[in-house]
Amino acid sequence: MSRVLVFSRTTGFRHDSIPAGVEAIRRLNAETEATEDPGVFTPDGLAGFAAVVFMNTNGEVLTDAGRAALEAYVRGGGGFLGVHSAAATEYGWPFYGDLVGAWFDRHPEVQPATITVCDRDHPATAHLPAAWTRVDEWYDFRSRPDARVLLRVDEPTYEGGAMGADHPVAWCHERLGGRSFYTALGHTIESYAEPAFREHLARALEWVTRAGG
Repeated sequence: MSRVLVFSRTTGFRHDSIPAGVEAIRRLNAETEATEDPGVFTPDGLAGFAAVVFMNTNGEVLTDAGRAALEAYVRGGGGFLGVHSAAATEYGWPFYGDLVGAWFDRHPEVQPATITVCDRDHPATAHLPAAWTRVDEWYDFRSRPDARVLLRVDEPTYEGGAMGADHPVAWCHERLGGRSFYTALGHTIESYAEPAFREHLARALEWVTRAGG
């Protein structure tokens, strides 16, 4: 089992699903430590963790020293998993934009939609049906990620999407040293009780910690 740090600080909108998300990661990985203290982000504080999970973070959540520590950690091979509003975090920090892959732009109301699994060769998507229908908050992004896209949401299956036919909602990359995985899913409390979504998180976590292929 790999040590994992879950960080859920917010300085903007705060999701009421954060406790459920943190608890889900704890259940998926027994060696999980959770914090909202940006002071943990030092070279010594991050040492020994196989991955850092940004669980529905929002806004400016790190100090300058913390940003430097996280960048060094990732460039040194540390894993990163961003969940949902991790993409609405640290808008002013270009490295973080590269790390998470794309920044949040807007969303319509929470509603059902169908996800197309466009890459089933990744551990985090191999268990999913080709068309996966579920309820969430469907993010539009300011740009499309320079990354391996795993899931796309099918805009004709819900109201309010504005990215068109190519609307990614989960992706991964290894461009910055460590492995990075982002999923836009996970707005609702109920998400973290869904077996398929929990498996998606579990396999993503294994992948970023290099425990899952």
